[in-house]
Amino acid sequence: MPDILHDFPINASAERVFDAVSSPRGLDAWWTKKSSGEPKVGAEYSLWFGPEYDWRAIVSQCKRAKEFELKIAKADRDWEPTRVGFDLEESNGVTQVRFHHLGWPESNDHYRTSCFCWAMYLRLLKRYVEFGEVVPYEKRLDV
Repeated sequence: MPDILHDFPINASAERVFDAVSSPRGLDAWWTKKSSGEPKVGAEYSLWFGPEYDWRAIVSQCKRAKEFELKIAKADRDWEPTRVGFDLEESNGVTQVRFHHLGWPESNDHYRTSCFCWAMYLRLLKRYVEFGEVVPYEKRLDV
């Protein structure tokens, strides 16, 4: 099974990065159009990207300022049951992010597109945490 992996620094505390990847407000700033959920193991998240993309996920790992992972429960078939997660390690005010999207069924066109999209979204995560920049949802893959 292929996986998507990205490692990158964010010039901010692990607390701030954790909030950006685990809170609905944070997720809506760089990834989802509208989300809900709370960062605790077993909690359900609603990840809404539009009427045809009303997805659900369950928190499978959660340690404040250390790790956050969602197991995708309802989404496009290729995404079920993949896991999307963030491992965080802070040093001197910089947080090293180790992102993973694990368990893809095959390296198909959807996987390849998602590799690109994750790189773009993770760039927006970095800009949001470091500068407070929020790109309107409809323009996120164009900046």
